[in-house]
Amino acid sequence: MRSFIKFSSFLIVLQLNIGCAYMTNNTTVTIEEDRWFINEKIINKGSLAEGLLMNVRMVNSVFEDRGTKLGEYISDFNPQKNTDVFISKIPEYTASGVNGFTISLQGGSMGYEGAVNSAFEAGGTIRDEYMDRIAKVVNTCNENNAVVILSCFYQRQHSHFSALTGKKAIFNALENTVNWVKKNHFRNVLLEVSNEYRHGGYRNWADGEWLISEKGQIELIKRAKSLYPSLLVSTSGMGNGQLDDSLAKVVDYITIHFNNTSPDNYRKRIEVLKRYGKPVICDEDDKLKETGVNALVFSVLNGCGWGYMNTKQNQNVPFKFEGIKDDTAVYNMMKKVTTPGYFIDESGYKQSSIIITFPKDGDIFKVGQQIDLRFSHLFPDTTQKYIIQILSNNNQIGVITDNQARFNWQLKEPGIFIFEALVKDLEGKELLRSSKVDIIVQN
Repeated sequence: MRSFIKFSSFLIVLQLNIGCAYMTNNTTVTIEEDRWFINEKIINKGSLAEGLLMNVRMVNSVFEDRGTKLGEYISDFNPQKNTDVFISKIPEYTASGVNGFTISLQGGSMGYEGAVNSAFEAGGTIRDEYMDRIAKVVNTCNENNAVVILSCFYQRQHSHFSALTGKKAIFNALENTVNWVKKNHFRNVLLEVSNEYRHGGYRNWADGEWLISEKGQIELIKRAKSLYPSLLVSTSGMGNGQLDDSLAKVVDYITIHFNNTSPDNYRKRIEVLKRYGKPVICDEDDKLKETGVNALVFSVLNGCGWGYMNTKQNQNVPFKFEGIKDDTAVYNMMKKVTTPGYFIDESGYKQSSIIITFPKDGDIFKVGQQIDLRFSHLFPDTTQKYIIQILSNNNQIGVITDNQARFNWQLKEPGIFIFEALVKDLEGKELLRSSKVDIIVQN
């Protein structure tokens, strides 16, 4: 009898090792009403961020480029080394109040166009080499009681040999991802179906019009839930801090971006979404330093977990993961709002800011069109004179004075154009810089 028990135990262990190649002791993330719990304990208990998921966008920590473009920007890139550097800093990030990281199966903007960066083959099968890096991140987060927001689809991954070939391939990719999470018993993973599902870049995908529709997203969300009901699933909106009503009703948690939203409008955006009785998280806001601190505070005080994105440091090549040195001001505040007993006087955080409110990320225009770039800029020091410099792809296209809120520009050629607005004093010193907005111009 004892021999049978020992042999049976051996078989069970063997089956687990074969079927669950990455399984470790599990950190488990759950939701109760509109609050987040890890291992059945409310996160950030007793702090301003109690029940809120404080997160950082690290989508290119698992980056690779199987195309030909990367060599123009960096000659000795090693995907595994890049991931290992990020992993080595996870304990420092989590010690600073970070509860989770957004990791992507198709990366994010890396500072150049045309990268072949996808965990999927064209038909939707998943690539073991890519998933091995994902698993290392998930396991390290597991060991540090942190969550991974695993994002499936990113708008720039099209028109190359590994691009998904249409609706069937997209479903295959989603199903293979969900089954991978399920097989490996990862319970600290949340699923984000699409990054900014309404982004115009998806129109370059086969069946892209279906993918950017609420109907398409709902089909994908329901399919993921049918395969793994306990997996928490969402999809993210654009940088305006909004999500369509039809999606807010079916997702497990509401995911928004605040890139193009002024902190003064956070309360209004969050209040609209809180009525669904689900957790609201921003998992992308590219405001940095003092402006980032302001954004973090406004998000937390209004009941929304905040997601920091440092494009230049963590997302553009060469990627750098230096822990709190990435942005000392932001990480110090992240630590404070997740520490019990810390108090914030909101009136002290109405700082200067400039936001491009139009156009929005992913908007599509035609060659020859005139567009009005519009801005929201808060500059309470009325004694200081300043100008606003408008950049397109890092080239100046115009300058407006402090009493103007728009700039007209003609689109003369096709391509992707990335706009920024810089506030400078009359001596040319930079005072503020807006988040970037990218548009697509077609013939």
